[in-house]
Parts: sequence; C-alpha cells; structure tokens
Amino acid sequence: MERRLTAILAADVVGYSRLMGADEAGTLAALKAVRTELIDGKIAQHQGRIVKLTGDGILAEFPSVVNALACASEVQRGVRERNTDVPQNRRIEFRVGVNVGDVIVEGDDIYGDGVNVASRLESVADPGGITVSQAVRDHVGNRLDLAFEDRGEEKLKNIEKPVHVYSVILEDANDGNMTSMKQDRPSIAVLPFNNMSGDPEQEYFSDGITEDIITDLSKVSGLSVIARHSSFSYKGKPLKVQQIGRELGVDFMLEGSVRKAGARVRVTGQLVNCKKGSHVWAERFDRDLTDIFAIQDEITHAIVEQLKVRLLPQEREAVEQIPTENVEAYTYCLRGRDFYRRYIKHYLQLGRRMFAKAVDLDPLYARAYAGMADCDSFLRYYYRFDISTDSILTLADKALSLDEALPEAHASRGFALLLAHRPDEAVAEFERAIALDPSSFEAHYLYGRLCHGQGKMEKTAALFERAAEINPDDLNVPTFLTHVYRSLGRDEARLRWARRTVEIAERQLALYPDDARPPCMGIEGLIELGETNRAREWISRALALEPDDPTVQYNVACGLTKLGELEWALDLLEHSLRNAPPEMISWVKHDADLDSLRNHPRYQEILELIEQT
Repeated sequence: MERRLTAILAADVVGYSRLMGADEAGTLAALKAVRTELIDGKIAQHQGRIVKLTGDGILAEFPSVVNALACASEVQRGVRERNTDVPQNRRIEFRVGVNVGDVIVEGDDIYGDGVNVASRLESVADPGGITVSQAVRDHVGNRLDLAFEDRGEEKLKNIEKPVHVYSVILEDANDGNMTSMKQDRPSIAVLPFNNMSGDPEQEYFSDGITEDIITDLSKVSGLSVIARHSSFSYKGKPLKVQQIGRELGVDFMLEGSVRKAGARVRVTGQLVNCKKGSHVWAERFDRDLTDIFAIQDEITHAIVEQLKVRLLPQEREAVEQIPTENVEAYTYCLRGRDFYRRYIKHYLQLGRRMFAKAVDLDPLYARAYAGMADCDSFLRYYYRFDISTDSILTLADKALSLDEALPEAHASRGFALLLAHRPDEAVAEFERAIALDPSSFEAHYLYGRLCHGQGKMEKTAALFERAAEINPDDLNVPTFLTHVYRSLGRDEARLRWARRTVEIAERQLALYPDDARPPCMGIEGLIELGETNRAREWISRALALEPDDPTVQYNVACGLTKLGELEWALDLLEHSLRNAPPEMISWVKHDADLDSLRNHPRYQEILELIEQT
C-alpha cells in the first residue's frame, strides 16, 4: 500500500439534479464543454492529474498546494466569465474544496482523510467559490494574489475533528465592493535583526533571536507570517521598507537590532506599516541576558496588541513556553544551529559539539537533542562516519519525549528512520513535521530525498519545489530539481532550475571561496546550460579544495559523466561510494546524472562490490 502527501482539489456542480431535471441533454453538453474547453486544460497547465470524474464532480491531485489553488481560482474565474451571458437558471457553477494531506494510492485512485476533507470542504463552499483548510492557507502564504476570509473551525460531516476553514476571495483586491469582513489576516515579515555587538561572530545570536520571534508569531492563527528563509533573503540589503513590503506582499514589517555584551543584552524592535512607511510601535529593552525569553515574549505580545489580533488561550500558552531555563544552553544551541546549516563536515562536527554542550547545561532541552541527531545523520550520510542509526534514533526519541510537538524533532526522527531503512515510518514522521510546521525546510527536503530513493519522481519534484519556496537560498534543492526534471522529460523546468543552481552557487562561492561545495554542486547547472568550459574549471576547483571528500567526488563524477569523461568519473565514483550507506546506493540507482554509465561493465562491478560490503 502506497501512501503520499498530496494536494487535492474536489469540485462539484451546484444544483446538478435541478439542471438535469430541467434540460438533461443541454446540461450534459454544457458540462462537457466547460470541462474540455477550460477545466482539463487548467489542470494540465498546473501539472495536476484528474483522478476521477463523476456525473457532476471532479477529483484531481497536484504536486504542490500552490498549483492546486492557482488552478482552482483560475477555473472559478473562467467559469464566471463563461456564465456572463447565460441565464441564472442555466448556469454551470462549481463549488471547490482544496486540501493537502495524506492519501492512500491504489492504482490510479486515491483515498483517505486528505481526500475526505477536500470533499467536505467543497460541500461548504459558496456557489462559484473555493474553501481551503488551514494547512493549505499556511502553505500558500502570500505566493498567490488571493485574499482569504477566516471562517474559523467548522465541524464537517463525517470528519472526526473540526477543520479550520478559509474561503478564497476571488474578487479583485482593488474592488471597492469587497466587504471588510473579507479582509485577510494581517501579514507580517520579520527582517533579520542587526548584530550591533561589534563582533561578526555574534551574528548567530541576532539571527537566532529573529528566528525565534518568527516562530512565536507563527503560532498566532490571526497573523500571516512570512517564512524565515524569505525574510532572511533581505539580510544586509539596503532596501526601503515599502519595497520589501511589496516584494513579500506583507502589510507590516518588524525590524530591530541586538547588542550582546557579557551578561547584558539590548534589543530594539520597530513595527512598520509597509504601505505608509510609518512606525506603528517601537521599543528598546536593556536587560540581563537571562531576560532574553521575556523580551521575545514582550515583542510578540506587543505586535499582537498593535495589530488587534485575538490571541487564543492555547496560542498564548504556546507563545509563552520557553525552550530552556538555561540561557547559556540557549546560546550554545543557537550557535549549533548556525554551524549545522552549513552542511560541511567541519561545521557539522562543531555544531554537534555546540548542541552537546547545550544538553550538558540543560538535560531537558529538546531542541538540542534534535540538533545532535541531525548533525549525526548528515555526518553518517555525507561523510560516512561510523554512527549507528540506533544512537541517532535515541537522540530523536529523547527530543520527542521532552516535546512531542517539536516539528524539527519529528523531521530528525524521520531522517534517522530513513537511514535505518524504515521508509514507511519515516514518511509518517516527515508528514507529522509538515503538519506541525508547513514551513519546515528539512522535512520537505528530506522527504523528497526519500521519495527519490524510491523512484517517485513526481512526488520528489513536488516536495523539492516546496522546499525551494521555503528556502530560496539552499543549493542542494535546485541541483536535485534539475536532474529530477530531466528524468521527467520537462526541459523548461530543467533549464529554469539549472539557472537557479548556478546563480546560488556563484553567490555562495563569492562568500565562501574556500568551500568546495558551491563549485561541486554548481557543475550540474553549468553543464545543463551548455557552459562546459566553466564546468571543467569548477571541477578542478572543487577537487583542489576537497580531493578526498566523498560528496565532492560523487558530484564531480556526475558532471564528468555528462562530459564524456567516463573512466575518470568511474574512478571518483568508486572512491565516493566506499563505505556508503545503503540509502546512498538507492539514490545512485535513480540518479539520472549517471544514466550513461548504467551499461558500463565497470559501473556494474562497482555497484555489486559496494552492495556486498
């Protein structure tokens, strides 16, 4: 039985029985016309798949929530235009529901709660309207030019738990007839707080404070909060508030600074109206470092108060919950998180030590245990460290025993289960992480790697696309999407992601000239774009910087394969795959970059030798 996370669109004709009773032949002809002339094309355009057609209904699935909702809105607007000159009693109108959730796949059909909720959302939509779940609303954020009306939690027929429902407002956002009740939640972006400590090494602390404020604000259902990675893309850029507000599509922006000196900390915060450019609120906090959590809490409550947002009791409790009583442990954890995200052996080892120090200072610090698990997983996977999956699972389980609702701990456990060859359990953990935090980059990225190892390229593409939306600066994802779309035969998408790969690699290479990762990951994009001479230069640079790194060897081997340097590629591949974990072998078997090696006798020998060890 296959399970997967997917975006589901359910549509139904309004008053179908009445229409059929009045004019059966005319209704069937009109319905067929709207399907063939509008709906089928829109679903295909947004990379969707029609799962089933009933007399008056449609069930379709999409690789991403954004695709599904964009398709739904375009269909409803198209139907509205078609009905302009049609009498009211003869109009074909649809109700549409969109959900994202776990489904069971049997042949070409899908079942499960994800489908059931989509169908029930459709049933409570207005004629010509769209309703979506909270998960859809969170996934979409501000990426579509749509407004939403918050309808609160509703009890849907045959659905055990209430579902938080939103209606999509399809009117022009500038239409003066839109009622005030249909205004969306206030949207806010938190820009990276400036490090005013005079020490660049303290950057991790100001970044960590920013991230934790974003996390706290994201717990407030009355606010729409831009994800961390989108906000951080503006770090160090001297842009005006109005410009950033337009580009991110937000109403308000929080900016500030952090100065940490010994046992004292000064934090400033300013809430700005992006349209007017005026300050809504500003405050300066001069406190002992031990008051840092109280400062974050006060900033969050000030924003909620200024924006007239209702804070539900459970949200207040979640916001006020502090990660640790030990500020020194918190500081080590922030440093560990900064090192870990660089995904380089030296920094992964440093990050692991920082997380371990945090645990020494506070043995009940869940986030630190999850961080240790992540560092160990990547050291095992990328750098062949002799770390058992049992020990990694123990760390992840410890984190969850301390905080069962910690999204990163579920993602950590999912990765450990992937390494332990327990894919079904890993899927459950990744989906739990995504349900708790729809903006979890790690959960989408690692879930995508799992699907790639299983040869599920459509699902892989959908998860990697979402990961790229969450973190536009990550280099792994566009590289992988380039060859995933090559496998799927989608040349336009392949070239688009190849260009993105090279752009990000160039930026990172300028920032970290001694890091082999940008050139070795960028080789893929250069070759796809036909820049073979430059690709050879990057191959030489990567090998000069890290000649014995197995990840560098593997990526260079992929590039050499496409350049026709098969023997050199095989030499590097053999070195790279020594002591490789089985999950890496699964990746190799489905990596389109190595297709021209598949029938080479030496390739088969290398694979057989490695599988025997």
